[in-house]
Amino acid sequence: MLILGIETSCDETAAAVVDVSHEHGIKIKSNIIASQHEIHNKYGGVVPELACRRHVENISPVITEALNKAGVKITDVELFAVTKCPGLVVALLVGLSTAKAIAYTLKKPLIGVNHLEGHILSIFLEKPDISFPFVSLLVSGGHTELYLVEDFGKYKVLGRSRDDAAGEAFDKASKMLKLGYPGGPAIEKTANSGNPMSINFPRAYIDKDSLDFSFSGVKTALKNYLDGFIPPYSTSTMFLPDVAASFQQAVVDVLINKAFLAVKMYNVKTIVIAGGVASNKLLREGMKKRGTAEGVSVYHPSSVLCTDNAAMIACAGYYRFKENKYNDFYSLDAEAQMKL
Repeated sequence: MLILGIETSCDETAAAVVDVSHEHGIKIKSNIIASQHEIHNKYGGVVPELACRRHVENISPVITEALNKAGVKITDVELFAVTKCPGLVVALLVGLSTAKAIAYTLKKPLIGVNHLEGHILSIFLEKPDISFPFVSLLVSGGHTELYLVEDFGKYKVLGRSRDDAAGEAFDKASKMLKLGYPGGPAIEKTANSGNPMSINFPRAYIDKDSLDFSFSGVKTALKNYLDGFIPPYSTSTMFLPDVAASFQQAVVDVLINKAFLAVKMYNVKTIVIAGGVASNKLLREGMKKRGTAEGVSVYHPSSVLCTDNAAMIACAGYYRFKENKYNDFYSLDAEAQMKL
């Protein structure tokens, strides 16, 4: 079965073709992503109206490129999967309307996919033999959440951010430090030559047994640190890599500790990291080092499957389709904040 996935939840226009009849699991035949980072960089974050306009421009060429790279025609596609939630409604509607129109015209089934489920299941595109249950640490610009994944489609929320997501904290810190957007890669690159122990930014662990997160405190601590400079802060008044490294370490420490608290509380031996921040090298290495010490297996997708992409949407759509959870064209709609 060939599946076309479409993703437009934020600032990436993406389309992918996957083959689920492959003997080694789900094979990615193409995975095309058109980024908008150059548009939103000067604003320090995503501007919904600009994102929507660029999605409209990109959606058709991106789908065409995905089909051409896969060597298939649109009529060869047997199932369409598209992100329906959560995200920017104006952005979601571009992908959703396109998928509806094509699937309806071709009389093919259509699956609306929760973007978060796509991230959680992205690991199965590369490691189809991972067994349940496992703890998923989903960490991105819009979400920081822990799930107990008991089976396909069976997720239990263990904890989530009470304020900023980790990726959002990186974006805001990067804006304060004038490093650009997206903040995660900018902070990580700058931090490479810094000392993570130079500044003791706070780690918010909330209650002893809580699996919730909070990153507003470390963000405020960074602002207060910068406000303390006389004359006012500029990149010439401090060793910027030290600040970036210390901030990154504070965020990553919390993510690692909460994830391993979850596996201890729920007696599982596998953690899967997912979402854009899962491509962070410090997080990956820290998780694996802790996992080795505590006998816990730690997995993550390759970097291209951590960021928003359509292959993960096609993957999640396939597992929904296997459970006969496909949608009718009239009730399927975009939703900004639907939880998994």
